[in-house]
Amino acid sequence: MYAVIFGKNPALSEAEFYSFARRFDIKVRPIESSRYWLLFESPSGVERYFNRLGGSLKLVRIVGEGDEAIKNLEYTKLFTVSLYGKNDWKLWRKLGSEIKREFKVEGPSKFFKPAKVYSMPAELILKGFPETKDFVFIFREDGSFLVGETVKVTNPFELKKLDVERPVQRPILSIPPRLARIMVNLTEVRKGSFLDPFCGIGTILQEFVLQGLSAYGSDRDPERIREAKRNLAWLRKEFRLKNSAHIEVCDARKLKRCFRQRFDTIVTEPYLGKPLKVNPSRGEAIRLANELDRLYFSVFESFGEVLKRNGKVVFVFPAYRLKDGGMYRKERKWLGKLGFEVIGRYTDYEERHRVIRDIHVLRYRG
Repeated sequence: MYAVIFGKNPALSEAEFYSFARRFDIKVRPIESSRYWLLFESPSGVERYFNRLGGSLKLVRIVGEGDEAIKNLEYTKLFTVSLYGKNDWKLWRKLGSEIKREFKVEGPSKFFKPAKVYSMPAELILKGFPETKDFVFIFREDGSFLVGETVKVTNPFELKKLDVERPVQRPILSIPPRLARIMVNLTEVRKGSFLDPFCGIGTILQEFVLQGLSAYGSDRDPERIREAKRNLAWLRKEFRLKNSAHIEVCDARKLKRCFRQRFDTIVTEPYLGKPLKVNPSRGEAIRLANELDRLYFSVFESFGEVLKRNGKVVFVFPAYRLKDGGMYRKERKWLGKLGFEVIGRYTDYEERHRVIRDIHVLRYRG
C-alpha cells in the first residue's frame, strides 16, 4: 500500500496522478484520500516511474496503522518525521522520540527538524535521502493515523536546472518545467509523435525529449526557434541525451503547410495575451477572452488538419482573476463544433502572471 503526497495544486496533482497511472499502465486502486494525499494499492512499478510526475512531492510506502506500526520502520542513523493532517510541533517531537527509542536496540540514531512539520523533497535530498529516511504519519479527521516511509521524491533541483540554468530564459512568459511535465502526463499517451506548435524557448519540447518521445515543435517567431534550439542543445549535453526535436518556423494556424504527418498528441501553451498589471473587471475579462478566441479558433481548425483521429490535445486557455476576487473562465462551445471533446479542465495560478491557466484536455473526434 502506498500514499502519494500532492504538491501546491492538489486538484491538478490528483488529476495528473491518475492520468500518469493510465499512461504507464500502473494498476492503481484508491482506498481513501484527503485534499493533500491519496492512499492507494498498486504494484511496485509505481516506484519506477514516480520521477515522471510533476505535481506530486513524495511517494510513501505504508507500513501499518497506529502506534504499533512504528515497530515496522527500518532502522537508520539519521531520519526526520513528516506529519500530514496535523500541525503540531509537540506531536512531531513526541513521535520522533518514540522512533528513536525503538531504534535504540539496533544502534544510535538522531532526527532533524524540517522547516515545517513535514519535510520537503529539497530538504531530504540535501540531508542525504534515501540513506536519510523520512518517516511519515498521515492523520485522519478521527485522529487515527497511518505510518509509512518515503521511498521516492520529486527532484526540485532538476526542475530548477531545467528552468534557470538553460542558456535562454523568459521567467514571466515561459511555462514552468513542472507544469510541462504535468501536461505531458495529462495526455495519457506514452508513445507516438508529440507536437508543441507554440514552442517558444522550448520548455515543453524539453520534456518531450527528456522522456524519449518523438518530439516536434514550431513557432511563428524565428528568434524563438533559435532560442529553443540553443536550449535543446544544452539539454542534450547536460543530460547526455541522444535524441532531440524537429523544429520548424511555422504559424500555428497553418500547421499543414509545415508538417506532412499527423500527430498523436499536441501539448502547448499559446499566446495568452499581454501581461496584466491589474486584475480586470468581468467585462474586461470577457473582452480579452473573446479577442484571443479569434486566434484560438483558427489554431484548433489547424489542429484538426494534423491530428490523428482520437488524438489528444492539452491546451492552456487564459482565465482571469477579477477585481472583485472572482474568476472568469470562459466556456467554448465552438470546440465541439470543430470536433474536439473536452475530457478534463484544471486551473493553475501563479501570482506573478495574474492570468490563470485554464488547462483543457481534449480528444479530437474528427
